[in-house]
Amino acid sequence: MSRPDKLPKILTDDETERLLDQPNQRYFSPHRDYLFMRLMLKAGLRSAEAVALQPDHIDMPTGKVTVREGKGAKDRTLWINNDLRDEIGEWLERRPESDYLLPTSKGKKVDTSQLRRSVKRYAKEAEIAEVDRVSPHTLRHTFATRLLRETGNIRKVQKALGHSDLSTTMLYTHVVDSELEEAMKGL
Repeated sequence: MSRPDKLPKILTDDETERLLDQPNQRYFSPHRDYLFMRLMLKAGLRSAEAVALQPDHIDMPTGKVTVREGKGAKDRTLWINNDLRDEIGEWLERRPESDYLLPTSKGKKVDTSQLRRSVKRYAKEAEIAEVDRVSPHTLRHTFATRLLRETGNIRKVQKALGHSDLSTTMLYTHVVDSELEEAMKGL
């Protein structure tokens, strides 16, 4: 497999922290945006999957998240950690009546373009380098790269991302390889 011209932009731990520090969670929309970003970073959701989540797609006792009809109309199962699960539990008490887990203030489904604009705005406020390359999909790339680093298992990453073809997931090995190259040349 040839190396792609541009590796996907991924966020460092510091950039991730700065990004998540931007939304003022006292207010409805920024709190919702914060949870969108956390879900994409912790579960690798696509934008369309995140905005389509419904409250019953998350099993609160276990943290199991069921993505219904993701890309290619496929379902998949993911898990979130207890901290994020608890934050979602608090959110459920705040949000308006809606079919969606993270709706607009009027209970409607958030448009993916609105989510993309919000992530870009928070990235700019966080002064993240290459801000033009930061998007909701960047959060998915960051998740995948971190999962690969943590597990060393490309098949687990493939399953979490919902990729049917392993070659799609192999992109993340190039990211890890470039980091290995930098680390080894720095010895």
